[in-house]
Amino acid sequence: MTFDVKTFLANLSTKPGVYQMFDTSNTVLYVGKAKNLKKRVSSYFNASASQSLKTKTLVEQIANIEVTVTHTETEALILENNFIKQHQPRYNILLRDDKSYPYIFLSNHPFPRLGYHRGAKKSKGRYFGPYPHVSAVRESLELLNKLFPIRQCKDVEFRHRSRPCLQYQIKRCTAPCVGLIDEQTYRQDVEHAVLFLQGKSQQVVEQLMAKMEQAAQNLNFEQAAKYRDQIAALRSIQEQQYMTTEGGDVDIVACISEQNIGCVQLLSVRDGRHIGSQAFFPKHTQGMDEIAILSAFLPQYYLATHRDIPDEMVLSHMPNDTNTLISAIKEQCQKQVKLSTNVRTTRAKWLDMAVENAKQSLLQRKPSQYRERLANLCHVLRLETMPQRMECFDISHSQGEATTASCVVFDQEGAAHSAYRRFNIEGVPKADDYAAMQQALTRRFAKLKPDSILPDILFIDGGKGQVKIAYQVLEKLDLHHKIKIIGVSKGMDRKAGLEKLVFPDINAPLVLPKDSPALHLILHIRDESHRFALIGHQGRRAKVKTTSVLEQIEGVGAKRRKALIKHFGGLQGVSRAGVDELAKVQGISRSLAQRIYDYLNSH
Repeated sequence: MTFDVKTFLANLSTKPGVYQMFDTSNTVLYVGKAKNLKKRVSSYFNASASQSLKTKTLVEQIANIEVTVTHTETEALILENNFIKQHQPRYNILLRDDKSYPYIFLSNHPFPRLGYHRGAKKSKGRYFGPYPHVSAVRESLELLNKLFPIRQCKDVEFRHRSRPCLQYQIKRCTAPCVGLIDEQTYRQDVEHAVLFLQGKSQQVVEQLMAKMEQAAQNLNFEQAAKYRDQIAALRSIQEQQYMTTEGGDVDIVACISEQNIGCVQLLSVRDGRHIGSQAFFPKHTQGMDEIAILSAFLPQYYLATHRDIPDEMVLSHMPNDTNTLISAIKEQCQKQVKLSTNVRTTRAKWLDMAVENAKQSLLQRKPSQYRERLANLCHVLRLETMPQRMECFDISHSQGEATTASCVVFDQEGAAHSAYRRFNIEGVPKADDYAAMQQALTRRFAKLKPDSILPDILFIDGGKGQVKIAYQVLEKLDLHHKIKIIGVSKGMDRKAGLEKLVFPDINAPLVLPKDSPALHLILHIRDESHRFALIGHQGRRAKVKTTSVLEQIEGVGAKRRKALIKHFGGLQGVSRAGVDELAKVQGISRSLAQRIYDYLNSH
């Protein structure tokens, strides 16, 4: 029987509700919700030029429509979410994620167990999380096990052990099962682990520092060294996990859509600590913009019964029907949530990070993009075959100090990180980039082994002068006819996208369009070389500094220097700290913190 659209629409209610569209085989094609069912469903059959191809294709397949009237739009949103999870319609944007989320569990026991948990919270104890994915829990447990040797074995194993297990042998457990540690001492590690999981790692550091100083005064240097190593490990972690909440838990959700692929990146901050990030790639996002994707993602994700709802969601785009979403979360999850987009300071940094992660996740999702760029490079350079290996050299220094050269390698699959190399440049005049480049290239190519692989293309970060040096080095080694040399020269006003390609045997440089895939690949390789060189240079520069450097800064005397060194565990920690972290040290004002930061990052 043919579906009579006109009759159906004429009798359709104007109340809120959910509609399900079926094909001839009675398969659900699409599920939607509406504040006004008649108005929303009618819009599908009002053909217009602006209607997307996806919508037109959907309408052509509709054989029947069923509606469920609800009291409110909030009820409709909850019902829509349930129908989508039940039927997985092929025209809905679908979140392929309906699992329970993992936690870290600390058991209620005289010698508590710290382990992984998923599912119903039936066991007595404390639960920390949830974490975005299992790997985040595994990584956190491994880290905690190194810092605080708490047992991870189950209670049945604990009760029946007669001798220490392998975890004790590798110093990942203190063997409470056989009485090698008393309950009070064991509890100290448990308390530190709990503080760490609550985002209070600085409090743990302060406690450990007090114990280290006490142990040193008692001449117990072995125990003091143990505390010192724990403090160093915690400092390293603090540098990576700089996120802090300004009250309450926060989820940061960013959406990017390119070439009909949508990516939603979720960063979770709980109790002041960034506990992980996860990328989602919803299905059926062709022709959908970021707002539409987020509008579909948020209810499917947060209206799941097992979901932990934060106090606030920071979003890259404000979705449709925000009031309905907030009401639905409140009704189903008994939690009031705040949605934000225009954010500042810390939350702005989080959102930037989420957007950047989404971009990276999307790039990883599109592996063919690199191959397309490589093929375009081959066409632009008129190469007979696809390059198998490309290398790029860059020089980094600060007014001639700690000069470092980098060599990054790309093959047909992308960056070959294991083949990267750095060269510490010695014995050349300060700030002489030509001499530094000559030394780096000579060291790279002078002593080749029979099985050494030569690059098809050698990129040089620089103009005619650097390219001339590279050509002379390769000519001297009789390699100039085997390797194509290309200089990547900064464009007008050093603006990105205006770079020129310089060749040793062609006078006029080649300027590619800003949207050229080949140019994008070259700049990606050049930027990676610059990044790798800069990291090496900064590492060299940090090694030659001494603590007296701090006292050269106006306003920093012996007392403040000592406070900085004690707080960060050494000059290297001070050098890596940001202004906000420096200002937390007692006696360091924000203006002085800015002065310290500027000095250490310019010398």
